[in-house]
Amino acid sequence: MEPTQAITRVLKREGVADVQTLGALGLSRPTLFRALRQLEQGGRIMRLRRGVYAPASDRLASDTWGLALRRYPKGVLCLLSALAFHEITTQAPWDVWLALPAGSRAPGKGYPPIRAVYVSGAAYSAGIETHRRPTGEVRVYSVAKTVADCFKFRNRVGLDVALEALREGWRERRFTMEELYRMAQLCRMQNVMRPYMEALVA
Repeated sequence: MEPTQAITRVLKREGVADVQTLGALGLSRPTLFRALRQLEQGGRIMRLRRGVYAPASDRLASDTWGLALRRYPKGVLCLLSALAFHEITTQAPWDVWLALPAGSRAPGKGYPPIRAVYVSGAAYSAGIETHRRPTGEVRVYSVAKTVADCFKFRNRVGLDVALEALREGWRERRFTMEELYRMAQLCRMQNVMRPYMEALVA
């Protein structure tokens, strides 16, 4: 079988495959990369990121949020991914940020890459919204919950990101102060967030 045929057969079956997976075809590295380049230039496959490919016609492969939640059904889009989903940030994270129940197994390697935070109780279950995507239902935290989470995990995402989310979310009226304060209390961030919230309504 021609190398290009072997590669397209794997991609058709798997949907997304990396170079390591395609290496199992037994092709030499030069032959593999030459075939990948030929397929990409011919518009038959697309490179999602370095070393990761999908059929060019597969719209699902570009929906990294949906793909991540297919791998981790209990996950919820959070932090930078939730901000990007709600379009209230200038950040464009490559990794998918997922909240997982405390005690969950750490995500392994695969596509898309996952950054996990582990939460429990109401901090995990509150504020979840469900939206339809090409890959199925996507669970994501509300804007108010996401802003509170950004302050809670500000050491990971940066205080500047949390402040930007707070300002943009309020400017676009994506939450009320009552809703935001409730989520701040749930995340035990009310004392941290109060000065910034008061500044918005001053």
